[in-house]
Amino acid sequence: MSKKTRKKSPKTPSRTAAKPAAKRPPAGVGRTVAKTPAKKSVTKPATASHKAASKKLKVTAPQKSAAPTTAGLQPTATKPATEHPSIEKLPAPPAAAVPGKAAALKEGFKAPAFQLPRDGGNGISLADYSGRKLVIFFYPRADTPGCTKEAIDFTRLSGAFADSQTAVLGVSADPLKAQEAFRDKHQLSFPLVSDEQHEMLEAYGVWGEKSMYGKTFLGIVRTTVLIGADGRVAKIWRNVKVDGHADEVLAAAQAL
Repeated sequence: MSKKTRKKSPKTPSRTAAKPAAKRPPAGVGRTVAKTPAKKSVTKPATASHKAASKKLKVTAPQKSAAPTTAGLQPTATKPATEHPSIEKLPAPPAAAVPGKAAALKEGFKAPAFQLPRDGGNGISLADYSGRKLVIFFYPRADTPGCTKEAIDFTRLSGAFADSQTAVLGVSADPLKAQEAFRDKHQLSFPLVSDEQHEMLEAYGVWGEKSMYGKTFLGIVRTTVLIGADGRVAKIWRNVKVDGHADEVLAAAQAL
């Protein structure tokens, strides 16, 4: 019996030594295998759903923001503002409302009415010549060389104008005293009208920009207007040259 026991005794330590060696490897392998599939199974669906959700948000967000921006920019664009029908239909303001620009008085238009003082202190108006032809010559300044010659020429032809049933008026922005002195000095035979406020001058389009010696200023542009018996403008002479002008106006009045 002692021999059998001695033989079995070395086997027992080998079994005990093999047990711990067999337990460690499966324990380590079991843990690593259990952990890795758990992580992979959890993270894969989570990342896939997150990416899908983020893609949907990225696509839908620009579509919603693009629609209001383009819709909001269209009403505030500059083209609709310039092409507004109410702006296009508005008539251009008369040039008399703009300083330095003459009014757009044209032949065939009704002559603008006026009522102003004349030499001698009396008043004069367009209604005083109703049913008659009327010549109005606008001159820059009384008793200057060009204006003096023009006024003398109209005085020389005053009888011929009367025969053609045409009255003559001289108009400038000079005060009444200057007009009266001008009349007396040259024995002028027609009324001289004073328009110091430029109301009639602007209405007839003769007050505007002038240039002399390289300087620009506001003043009367030498102009003559022939008004028919019907009260309409029959003829306009602008930037008048004095020589022979009164004779030309007389011929037009006789032919009217």
